[in-house]
Amino acid sequence: MDTPRPFTPRPEPLEEEPYGDYEGGELDAAAASVGSHRLKVPEPAPLTEHGPARVIAVANQKGGVGKTTSTINLGAALAEYGRKVLLVDFDPQGALSVGLGVQAHELETTIYNLLMERGAEIDDVIRSTNVEGMDLLPSNIDLSAAEVQLVTEVGREQALGRAIKPVLDRYDVILIDCQPSLGLLTINALACAEAILIPLACEFFSLRGVALLMDTIDKVQQRLNPDLKILGILATMFDPRTLHTKEVRQRVIEAFGGLVFEAVINRTVRFPETTVAGEPITTWASNSNGAHSYRLLAREVLAR
Repeated sequence: MDTPRPFTPRPEPLEEEPYGDYEGGELDAAAASVGSHRLKVPEPAPLTEHGPARVIAVANQKGGVGKTTSTINLGAALAEYGRKVLLVDFDPQGALSVGLGVQAHELETTIYNLLMERGAEIDDVIRSTNVEGMDLLPSNIDLSAAEVQLVTEVGREQALGRAIKPVLDRYDVILIDCQPSLGLLTINALACAEAILIPLACEFFSLRGVALLMDTIDKVQQRLNPDLKILGILATMFDPRTLHTKEVRQRVIEAFGGLVFEAVINRTVRFPETTVAGEPITTWASNSNGAHSYRLLAREVLAR
């Protein structure tokens, strides 16, 4: 008997699409509706060859800020622009894998095997997805044991970097979905990444936690990865009807200036629906505000 796909409760609708649908040529309007200014982001040029990959960690020690949702949908949007993308599920909860329709608890080989078993081949673990040009390195609860087992390993902070090194020339972008903590797994992601993308929910407690994350990034830059930089801060769970979310985003802009992406991810019932469907919003609701916002984000990422 097939195991039923986990069900994600559908929230009460806030509003189907706060700004309504709009055509693909109006992508900048999604950001300009709440941003301090309009940013013209060029269409990315097509590629004639792929690699080496740009490794980007999607991290924030606070849970529930949209890390996994952003990893999936940014990856899918980048693939739409002709980039070859690898998503790395580096959270023992396996939410990224489940969000792409993979029954994580049934997997025999995951990223855990790459980290802890000699002779494990990355090609035996990578899975294709329903999105053309986007692959997945899945995870499940087994990965939680790796954080304990790696403690005694030499070069423990570089374990993930060693695991993905064989495929760097195969992809254009590798996105690492980090767990909501600043433990050894997250340090591994930051140690091998070129840049970090920080999803930040537009609420006061999320804003308070950014200082701790910045301190961790500073330590990683000093001790493990001097080339690590902050790619940008992504405002998520934005509700244009509330003054609070607008104030939080404005405070983030005042604190971080140009690091804040113009793309803004609004609250919408579409995202829980995509989790149940096991596919990104760019294919589930292609013309929705959420899909257009992640396409705008993809253009910004490629332009930085």
